[in-house]
Amino acid sequence: MKPIQLFDPASSTYTYVLFDQATREALIIDPVDEQIERDLATLREYGLKLVWTVETHAHADHITSAGQLAELAGAHTAAPAGCGIGTAGVQLKHGDTLRFGEQTLTALHTPGHTAGSMSYVWRDHVFTGDTLLIHGCGRTDFQSGSAVDLYRSLTQVLFTLPDDTQVWPGHDYQGRTHSTIGHEKAHNPRIAGKSEAEFVALMDGLKL
Repeated sequence: MKPIQLFDPASSTYTYVLFDQATREALIIDPVDEQIERDLATLREYGLKLVWTVETHAHADHITSAGQLAELAGAHTAAPAGCGIGTAGVQLKHGDTLRFGEQTLTALHTPGHTAGSMSYVWRDHVFTGDTLLIHGCGRTDFQSGSAVDLYRSLTQVLFTLPDDTQVWPGHDYQGRTHSTIGHEKAHNPRIAGKSEAEFVALMDGLKL
């Protein structure tokens, strides 16, 4: 099973819909406000009942439609506890799980891009938001970012997943859709083979 990957060209942002084939219960990760009609149409197309909306982080470039989707589709809202999204019904901590049908989504706290950032594991897939990108990673220079935290999130959390785990990022500006943990460990120019000090120096030197 693969997620449904939806793309917003205006922001180069990915939204993901996961669902249980038997019950048709679904979960959406990082919905954006400009695409609410697209997302509702996708749910109708696949005959899905939305039970959860989930955020990977809160940020200036990420304006969510979770509240609207919850109201229109009858879903519950969930967000990382450290992101300050007080309107979310469930405040997720590391290791928490969400059920949809017979499927389970597991939250991993992966701070660095923001203090509350989370990634989510479903089967052999991981949804990394702005923490791990394809051949890149999220910036760490504002809004509670930390290069030290990001290095540890990448090396001690995400890179401990099996190498064949499929990586689905929150953004990509070159049209790439997904990668694997093994590929990013070996080839990601931001992090592969770098010490913590080298990574911090690289991130501090980006001058974004």
